[in-house]
Amino acid sequence: MAAMAATRRADMFLELRDDPRESGPPLTDERTALVEYLRCVRLTLEIKCQGLDAEALARRSVEPSTMSLLGLVRHLTEMERHAFRNVMAGQGAAALYCSDTNRDGDFDGSVADPKVVQAAWDAWRAEVDFAERFVAAASSLDVTGRDRQGVGSGQGPISLREVLLEMIHEYARHVGHADLLRERIDGRIGQ
Repeated sequence: MAAMAATRRADMFLELRDDPRESGPPLTDERTALVEYLRCVRLTLEIKCQGLDAEALARRSVEPSTMSLLGLVRHLTEMERHAFRNVMAGQGAAALYCSDTNRDGDFDGSVADPKVVQAAWDAWRAEVDFAERFVAAASSLDVTGRDRQGVGSGQGPISLREVLLEMIHEYARHVGHADLLRERIDGRIGQ
C-alpha cells in the first residue's frame, strides 16, 4: 500500500513550492476569499490541461459522453461569458459555442485541431480577464445583475456574491471531471 501511494504521488502535477495556487493573498475578508477561491479553481483547470496536445485535449471520456478537457474549457468559457458579461454587466453577448439548435456546442465542437484549442484558450482567457476586471471595479459584492437567466438557482436579480459562489461551484464540479479525464489520458492525478 505504501509503495502504491508513493508511485501515485509521483504522478501529481506540481511540487507544493511551485503551485501558483499557493501564492494567493491572505483571506482576510469575504471578497478576497471569493476572488481567491475562483482564481484557484481556474488555475486548476489550466494545470489539468497543461502539456497535452489537441488530440488529448479533445479526447472524449467514455461513450456516450461527449465530455473532454477541451469541452470543459469551452463550457466554462460560456459560463464566464454568460455570468459576467450578460447577467452582471447586461451586455447581451452572444454565446460562443452553443445555440438554440445545438445546446451542447461547447462539447460537440471540441475537436482535435490545434486552432480550435488555441481559440478556446484565447476565448477563455478573455472571459476570465473581463470577469476579473468587472469584479475589481464593482463597488461591493452586493452589486446586483439583471435577472439571473440560469445562473444559480431561483429567479430574479442576482448579486455579485452569488455569481462568484456559483462560478466557484461550477468550476469545482468540472475540475473534478478534469481530474478523471486527465487520469484517463496519461495517469496524472490529484491536486
